[in-house]
This record gives sequence, structure tokens and C-alpha cells, in this order.
Amino acid sequence: MTSSNFDKVVGIIGWKNSGKTMLVKELPRHFTAQGLRVAIVKRAHHALGVDHEVKDSFAHRQAGARKVIVTSARRWAHMREIDSEREPRLKELTEQLSPADIVLAEGFKREDHPKIEVWRDTTDRLPAASDKTIRAVVTEANPTCYSGPCFNPSDIENIAKFVLSLRR
Repeated sequence: MTSSNFDKVVGIIGWKNSGKTMLVKELPRHFTAQGLRVAIVKRAHHALGVDHEVKDSFAHRQAGARKVIVTSARRWAHMREIDSEREPRLKELTEQLSPADIVLAEGFKREDHPKIEVWRDTTDRLPAASDKTIRAVVTEANPTCYSGPCFNPSDIENIAKFVLSLRR
């Protein structure tokens, strides 16, 4: 039996400006250098727009198309209007991905998958202290309220090893 992409999901979470996007940029470089196939799913908290007013795909959506696929010789993108449907769950989104060795999910704090929290001591809360899906913290601070594994943001090699150990 083959495992699904959802079995390979590790979340990277944190408050705004905590450094989570930096980590999600560094980890794929490390993994692809090892020959691993990486996929990323990012949750945006605002109206997502990957096309703009000057693009044909924008005009197609404005004209009423509920799905638009844009393709070229190097990549393709699929945009789908949700309207009154519920936002898809992470598991549903990972089913849309090509097979991957590791899937990084940025955001998706409330979903049930292993996560690493990126934390700065300037924030007032550390969810890892009470959320059992958070398996480690990446921080330059010394969080006394968390007893699990902690990594410095610059220690990409050990963070990457830990991330790989979290895949189901």
C-alpha cells in the first residue's frame, strides 16, 4: 500500500513575521539537494489572487469562469473559485499534488498533522506549550514554557532531519 501525500505533511506555523516563510524557503533547498521531491501548500488569510487585472486569466474569472487553468511549457496553475463552498481541508489539497517525498504546509494551524512552530520572543503566546500537534519550536529565544525540541533558525540541517522524522 502506498502512502498519500498527506502522510508526508509537516506543517510550519507561527504568528505573522515570525520567520515561517524564511524556513519554508530554506527547507526545500536542503531537501532538493538530497534528491527529494518537495511540495508546498500555503494558506493565505486574505483573498488569494495569483492573477492580476492585466492577465487574461483574471478576465476569464471576472467573466464568470469558475475554474481557470493557465499553462506554459514550464508550469501550469489551476485556479478555482470557492464561492459558497467550504474552504478545502489540507488533506484534500494534498490529493491535488503530484507525488512528493515531503509536503510542507505553511499555515493550517488548526489541522491535525505534525507541525513545527516558528516563534519569536516578541509574540505573547507560544501555542506549542499546549498544542500536541506541535512537535518542535524554531526560535532564537529560550522558551521556558516549552520542554520539547528547540532549534535555532540557522540550524537548517538539523531542522530538516527533524522534519523528515515527522513524516508518517
